[in-house]
Amino acid sequence: MEQLVQQIEAYKQEIAAFEAATPVAVEEFRIKYLGTKGLVKTVMGEMKNVPNDRKKEFGQVLNEFKLFAENKYETLQNSHQSPAASQEQIDWSLPGDPVAVGTRHPLSIVRNQIVSIFRRLGFAVAEGPEIEDDWHNFGAMNLPEDHPARDMQDTFYISQNPAWLLRTHTSSVQARVMETEKPPIRVICPGRVYRNETISARAHCFFHQVEGLYIDDNVSFADLKQTLYFFVQEMFGKEVKVRFRPSYFPFTEPSAEMDISCLICGGNGCNICKHTGWVEILGSGMVHPKVLENFDIDPNKYTGFAFGMGVERITQLKFQVNDLRLYSQNDVRFLKQFTGVI
Repeated sequence: MEQLVQQIEAYKQEIAAFEAATPVAVEEFRIKYLGTKGLVKTVMGEMKNVPNDRKKEFGQVLNEFKLFAENKYETLQNSHQSPAASQEQIDWSLPGDPVAVGTRHPLSIVRNQIVSIFRRLGFAVAEGPEIEDDWHNFGAMNLPEDHPARDMQDTFYISQNPAWLLRTHTSSVQARVMETEKPPIRVICPGRVYRNETISARAHCFFHQVEGLYIDDNVSFADLKQTLYFFVQEMFGKEVKVRFRPSYFPFTEPSAEMDISCLICGGNGCNICKHTGWVEILGSGMVHPKVLENFDIDPNKYTGFAFGMGVERITQLKFQVNDLRLYSQNDVRFLKQFTGVI
């Protein structure tokens, strides 16, 4: 063992005398002494030949030798670093890097505005599952299995269990509210819905809705109209014109669609309004008595109205976005346009 200790001392003198004129020579030092097959590792391997009673003593010698070689390598490295690399160069007089300001998504902005308007009218927010059963999505809304109106909504069914589906409207949330609460009921139901449609500038396989439901004593169609008049004026301004057209929905009777004067062309006619000057923004009507009966609500005592609108359509009119695909493409250039909008 004494012979090996003397050999280590000779190696230390060799290491101490090593000089590296270039970075290449520094790398050669690392390979020769500290590499996988280097001298230090070879010497460390001699530990297995040391008697057990002297392993602790020899181990300290080996550790000192290893640290000696590593310190020499670090010294050689530092001697070949450029001034820019060896010390931090910061000009503290320069302005700081700008911090990018985030923004809400335009659909979130408009959804929050819609919710805020109806909250001021006393509507509470209700939410429900996006994977829904057939009863809450269709049956409870007066659409039995053989009802032709089901063809109006191309549905995504769960392949392993066709009794479950991706909800086609947030009316399923209204159903769950009526199932658990009794009148008076006054809720709005925002959420994402799904329909099996071809993706284009005017349609998408998923979109967002806000539906409303109000059930109480003596609720009339006049209450419905005044509620929606208030919403339009708060959302688009008092100068916007409004009209109602008769329509058909299985869960309301009578039913009506609501149009507003086109905000894109000012009512003069454009591609958005199909040159009519009017844009349909929502469907509405008085809750069908059969729907009330499905939830043990007496239609002879209570009446109610319901309405539903697409958030994308409202956003399109408010911000003049002409392609629905922009909402889901996560294009930062598009999203940055809404910085500062609340």
